[in-house]
Amino acid sequence: MNSIFDYVLFHFQRLYYLPSPMEVSYGQDNKSRIQVTATSSTFFGRQLPHPVQTVWKEWQGTKIPLFFDETPDEPWFTQNGQGQVVIHYDLVTSAFYLLSGWQEFYGKDRDEFNRFPYRASQQNRHRFITKPLVNYYLEILKEAVELAYSQEIKPRLLNGKPFVTCLTHDVDYCQSAWKVAGKPALKKGNLSLFLKLAQQKFTGHDAWFNLPQVEQELQKLNSKGTFFFLPEAKPFDGHPNADYDVADPKIQSEIMRLAAAGHEIGVHGSHGTGAKARQLQTEVEKLPLPVTGNRFHYLRFDPVKTPAVLEELGFAYDSTLGFPEHYGFRNSYCHPFRLFNFKDRSMSPIWELPLNLMDVTLNHPKYLQLQRHEVLPAITPMLEEIIRFHGTFTLLWHNENFSPYGMKGGLEMFREITGYLQKRQTSFCTAREVISQMQ
Repeated sequence: MNSIFDYVLFHFQRLYYLPSPMEVSYGQDNKSRIQVTATSSTFFGRQLPHPVQTVWKEWQGTKIPLFFDETPDEPWFTQNGQGQVVIHYDLVTSAFYLLSGWQEFYGKDRDEFNRFPYRASQQNRHRFITKPLVNYYLEILKEAVELAYSQEIKPRLLNGKPFVTCLTHDVDYCQSAWKVAGKPALKKGNLSLFLKLAQQKFTGHDAWFNLPQVEQELQKLNSKGTFFFLPEAKPFDGHPNADYDVADPKIQSEIMRLAAAGHEIGVHGSHGTGAKARQLQTEVEKLPLPVTGNRFHYLRFDPVKTPAVLEELGFAYDSTLGFPEHYGFRNSYCHPFRLFNFKDRSMSPIWELPLNLMDVTLNHPKYLQLQRHEVLPAITPMLEEIIRFHGTFTLLWHNENFSPYGMKGGLEMFREITGYLQKRQTSFCTAREVISQMQ
């Protein structure tokens, strides 16, 4: 169980300015200043995907679940006559279970893209997808430390702002507006729109070849973005990859121009690369400059195979882990975290920048189907949780949804969301900047 405790403690130490050294034990040893009661459950030895039972206990007006405790009758923690604080619940194992992705590694449920589906998750089962429960567990631990050491424990703030926002853009398509939007227009009798889009395409200025427009929106926010380029154009098992050739001089020029302007370039690993290190390495080498971050196309993260691929290729971070079906916290945490290597039972060197919201999630026929006026009210509770815990909000907005020929109202929704973030005094950072501050 030491690896579980060390993993959770590592992340706790990156959230707060803690006493050093800090006496904390996992298990009641009757001598440490903070003692976390350890579960007697054999759950982790049996490698089951889901806990047998869940109990709920209130913390500062919010009910939160505990997965390895039997009753919620005890107070969260008490202090004895020697000043030692005993936490009566095993916050460590509940935090580890969610943060490590245990349910994904040992669960057998997969969708058609070999992704762990939202429908199979504890987040869906217990309806806490917009609650970063690990942050709640660690906040309880923080208050126990404050009591034990009789001092206020302050959070570590990135850039000194209440919270951080990463604006990210997966460049899947930049040559297809004439087809995706033009052909339906022609069928509806709108010949002029079809001709306009076709002319743009055949003069080399497809309406989705619009990275300068994306950059202009970022400039209005005084922000730099992280652009993930997809280096594979061939379809995979009938599923599309890029509609462009990343080796095209025009694309290479755009990549270099964005990088020169201070934006970050990452690789958008194509279908299947989450399990194929050599293929992903080939795609990285197609980009005209070194990259340190990845996000997989269609968010295809294989819980069993992908961490080893990322480690083998030496990435600093990945930013794939979000549910395509729903916004929120896939690992129940609103900060970057280190992946866990289940095969070695140790913490991976790879950081994960969790993805909280993808534009497609909002109105795809298979997903939420929200109207534009419903979006901001729907996601605000999630954003408020990130602000409360001084976390990082990662937004994915595809370049085609900055154009009039992508998602309906896409640009307006982007502006409404980022406008709200500005009002709440966010700090805009690239993914690489956030990860560098965590290390």
